[in-house]
Amino acid sequence: MGIYVNPSDVSFEMSRNSEIYVDKSMLIAQTNRVCRTERRFLCVSRPRRFGKSMAANMLAAYYSRGCDSSRLFSGLAIEGEESFLVHLNRHNVIRWDVQRFLESKSGYDRFINDIEDMVIRDLKKEFPECGDFPEGSRLKTVLDEVYGQTGQGFVFIIDEWDCVFRMAKKREEMQKAYLDFLRGLFKGAEYVDLAYMTGILPIKKYGEHSALNIFEEYSMLDSAELAMFFGFTEEEVHGLCTSTGMDFQDVERWYDGYLMNGIHIYNPKSVVDAVRRGKCKSYWTGTETYEALKVYIDLDFDGLREAVVGMLGGARCRVDATTSQNDMTTFKTKDDVLTLLIHLGYLAYDEDTEEAFIPNQEIAQEYMRAIKVGGWGGLTEALNCSEELLRSTWALDGEAVAAGMSAIHGETASLLKYNNENSLTCTVLMAYYSAKAYYMNPIMELPSGKGYANVVYLPKRDTARPALVVELKWNESAQGAIAQVKDRRYAAWIADYTGDILLVGINYDKKSKEHACVIEAWRKTHGEG
Repeated sequence: MGIYVNPSDVSFEMSRNSEIYVDKSMLIAQTNRVCRTERRFLCVSRPRRFGKSMAANMLAAYYSRGCDSSRLFSGLAIEGEESFLVHLNRHNVIRWDVQRFLESKSGYDRFINDIEDMVIRDLKKEFPECGDFPEGSRLKTVLDEVYGQTGQGFVFIIDEWDCVFRMAKKREEMQKAYLDFLRGLFKGAEYVDLAYMTGILPIKKYGEHSALNIFEEYSMLDSAELAMFFGFTEEEVHGLCTSTGMDFQDVERWYDGYLMNGIHIYNPKSVVDAVRRGKCKSYWTGTETYEALKVYIDLDFDGLREAVVGMLGGARCRVDATTSQNDMTTFKTKDDVLTLLIHLGYLAYDEDTEEAFIPNQEIAQEYMRAIKVGGWGGLTEALNCSEELLRSTWALDGEAVAAGMSAIHGETASLLKYNNENSLTCTVLMAYYSAKAYYMNPIMELPSGKGYANVVYLPKRDTARPALVVELKWNESAQGAIAQVKDRRYAAWIADYTGDILLVGINYDKKSKEHACVIEAWRKTHGEG
């Protein structure tokens, strides 16, 4: 048993001994399926504190010849799998954490050499029969020799694989040397039984091509069959809430929202802290300040701020993730920035629609902090007026809503290019920011009757609030907006799902720079539906 070769199972034992442990052992069934096959190279990327290291520790404990881990897997789901005993503690494991080497005394300049030296040192102890290897031997050469003499392959587990790209953002030569090291270590290597890498960022791209194309990637953009193994599923969170007496809906509002392969995923660190302490608040984001988020949303790309404002209001933003180079410095468009925020966990992503959105209250709070110190053209003040504007809407006070819209426009004139209906939509989403406490996320361009309603807010369960059908006009009239809603039967589409419905018509006159608003109650007695 060594530190890097055939390690012990102590780290996984600590997880199993924890007050709260959620069984993710079926990940092993997935890795067993690809072990010693052409698909044996896996790279899993998730935001920080999403259970990546715990999974790596579990895999090391399961495969390592350096320990007997059967007791740690007793009662876990994987125990019932046919492949469980086939691979249990039957492989040579090589495991390292890149961050530890980057933070060592020798630091950036020698970290690759340090990795090789430490692993080779352990290999000499583990395989004395293979003789002493010459000073300065490369790791690949040593592994080839061991495999040639013993016929035994290796399971590689690399944690924080992407640390180089996060800690040494601008040292391109070092990054390339690191990628060359990994490529040389794995490509065409018969001694690899399984190679499992995990980190925050997917594999670096140069242009359209992956720097390590032998790896199959499971990221926040495409999690495929590994979706449920990182983060907590809704069922798992519901179970924790039931056993601890926590309010599930409260936990859901704060920590749900990540959507992976159709599965709702919760931030596990935040859920565990909330359950242990009996209180929902921001836990995950406390491990890194809002300043990190501020750096990215303050980048000067056309449409970026409008996208953030819209998502704060509950809207979604279409993202082209194909141009991202999967690093923290190469940004050419707002899509590149938004893609990075998805990987960092500051945005969720819907694979089916290719849209990004702010997942939950915890993350929304971080955006508000970042905006507050970022000088975002009075946005904070505008959002603070949202609750009053929402109550004016319920009261059918169109004049108050129009005045509120004008005030918000005045606060954010430097932020938004207020020259078309799209920018008006952003203002509306800001104005109704407080609606998220009572309504589901707004539906944009809802197909209804004979056309599309601009924005529709459907109330949450048990809120007893009316649905809102909002129609926007530019240089026309608010009454004309209401007439269009009625003529095209926008409200009829949702009549079966809600009680009362409010029709909200908003117009902006570019010449006078004034807003107008008309609000009417719509019920089934109007003869629609």
